[in-house]
Amino acid sequence: MLNRHARGFFTALFSPLARWLLKVGVSPDAITIVGTAGVVVGALVFYPLGQLWWGTLFITAFIFSDVLDGIMARMQERGGRWGNFLDSTLDRVADGALFAGLAIWYFTGGADRGIAVAAVVCLVLGMVVSYARAKAEALGFHANVGIAERAERLVSVLVVTGFTGIGLPSVVLLVTLILLAAASLVTMVQRIATVHRQSLEETGLPG
Repeated sequence: MLNRHARGFFTALFSPLARWLLKVGVSPDAITIVGTAGVVVGALVFYPLGQLWWGTLFITAFIFSDVLDGIMARMQERGGRWGNFLDSTLDRVADGALFAGLAIWYFTGGADRGIAVAAVVCLVLGMVVSYARAKAEALGFHANVGIAERAERLVSVLVVTGFTGIGLPSVVLLVTLILLAAASLVTMVQRIATVHRQSLEETGLPG
């Protein structure tokens, strides 16, 4: 939902920068790689040190590369399979680093096993949600359904994590992660059900 509503706004916002980067010879792939590297550094360096606020600001500075590289690819009319593959693969790396960084901190200096476990569960379910869609599309089905798309997951965890770093009670982060895990589980079931329904229609079997 957030992806659909925000796309027009961010396209207008970042288009001038995208044109300038293309003009000076920067490729969309380079933006994808640099953006992912920035998110990974923020998540696996700042978060394990307990710097949740500064880590979130650092990550946010790079997270918009996911929008920027897409705009640049469209301007170049290069929205091909390679760019799509690279972007999707590195998105999984960034997401994994984000939740891993939280888990590391709360298993260690943060001393909150509940948050740490919830972060690990979010990491695993988020990967399964993404895999379910990718596998479905590889088999010729579609599974672009669900209540927990990547944009919603990122915005919710980054906002709450950042404010936790400057005094928001940690229980808010715990509740957010639990709700996010539940939403990811529901999304996984929705995608499985969607593909199952399509497979039954394909074979002509009753549901």
